[in-house]
Amino acid sequence: MPATLHDSTKILSLNTGAQIPQIGLGTWQSKENDAYKAVLTALKDGYRHIDTAAIYRNEDQVGQAIKDSGVPREEIFVTTKLWCTQHHEPEVALDQSLKRLGLDYVDLYLMHWPARLDPAYIKNEDILSVPTKKDGSRAVDITNWNFIKTWELMQELPKTGKTKAVGVSNFSINNLKDLLASQGNKLTPAANQVEIHPLLPQDELINFCKSKGIVVEAYSPLGSTDAPLLKEPIILEIAKKNNVQPGHVVISWHVQRGYVVLPKSVNPDRIKTNRKIFTLSTEDFEAINNISKEKGEKRVVHPNWSPFEVFK
Repeated sequence: MPATLHDSTKILSLNTGAQIPQIGLGTWQSKENDAYKAVLTALKDGYRHIDTAAIYRNEDQVGQAIKDSGVPREEIFVTTKLWCTQHHEPEVALDQSLKRLGLDYVDLYLMHWPARLDPAYIKNEDILSVPTKKDGSRAVDITNWNFIKTWELMQELPKTGKTKAVGVSNFSINNLKDLLASQGNKLTPAANQVEIHPLLPQDELINFCKSKGIVVEAYSPLGSTDAPLLKEPIILEIAKKNNVQPGHVVISWHVQRGYVVLPKSVNPDRIKTNRKIFTLSTEDFEAINNISKEKGEKRVVHPNWSPFEVFK
């Protein structure tokens, strides 16, 4: 029997009391005018949640699309992220992001990674870069800085009115435990944005975050840029049975698991598809849950942050 598709309108609550639309548009790897067109398409289609980051180098395009959309600013949930070369100055970095976005505030500001890149290695004054040492490795600084120091500065930002909430990204359970137990911590992160998809379901991390009142956000929800999960036999079978597209199946699986989902696309049709969901049967839901058990877990985004061990 064909499934009944509908536009997702579900809202989740942050620990600040703010509301966040469960499905948002991701803009990673959306370059220049592509990001502008994607955000404009999404907002006109009904999206009210846009996710960007300083390192994506598209904040200006995202901001222009928000302005040109005609949608009132207060109706749009906007997230951006602190890049790793500016862990020592998050308010300065946020001011720069707001200027690029053309906004007075963002709704959520995330620490993009729990590792700091040493700004002493920056070349050509390019703050939004990945500085490297002479041997070609990332200039990761674990001697003079740590993410707890960054968080102590970030947790003061909501008081400025420049962001309504602060959170983290790519944090493991151990990272979160260290942050929450730190002496200077006054504020539980509102969100933790991490890679999640059927080949990396992150059950333990999701449950831990829920127990602490931290909303989980899923990036790369379709498996990566080329969406390999849309060719997965189980996904194709479920899509055929329900007379829907494979993307509908995967996004619906995420939504039923109860966290924020951030599919990225610059294709207008795919952008619209990614917001349409249906209710999976228990059998189909469990079949998707079993993909990683049968094939093994696979992480798509795994940059080398040595000597800092990410995801540990």
